Amino acid sequence: MPVKPFIPWPDKRLRTAAAPVGTITDLHRAIWDDMIDTMEKMPGVGLAAPQIGVMLGLAVVDASDTRGCAVRMADPQIVNVSDDINVHPEGSPNLPGVSARITRPAQVTVAFTDHFGMRVRQEFSGLWATSVQHQIDHLAGRMYFDRLSKVKRDMLIKKARKA
Repeated sequence: MPVKPFIPWPDKRLRTAAAPVGTITDLHRAIWDDMIDTMEKMPGVGLAAPQIGVMLGLAVVDASDTRGCAVRMADPQIVNVSDDINVHPEGSPNLPGVSARITRPAQVTVAFTDHFGMRVRQEFSGLWATSVQHQIDHLAGRMYFDRLSKVKRDMLIKKARKA
């Protein structure tokens, strides 16, 4: 499958909410396959379709040690979060060369449509939870650095522009 190019920040599509997917088709499955190939090439632990210019609510996550365990999600929604938090460095190929430590819930339960077209719920923890939340943010038109204070966010964007 072809590896897709990332759209660069500040492309307005990165600030636009993805359209709902609804019924899963072979086209969606093919997009997921391309997304997994692209994620593996980064390398990364997740990818949302808007990052490659596809404005649909599709995401993939694979935070496994062995790889090859990607979870394909359409229209994911967080339905429960833990009180425990996780702080993890996050970055994006859409704004390369910079990252920031982001605080998120350590565990989340997510409802999504899987590659069979079934609406399911799955619990994620650790890096899996961080990546799922990061991808859901992308689908809503948010970037990881939106979770930083204005001062830290401005510094990060300035540093990225210099790089």
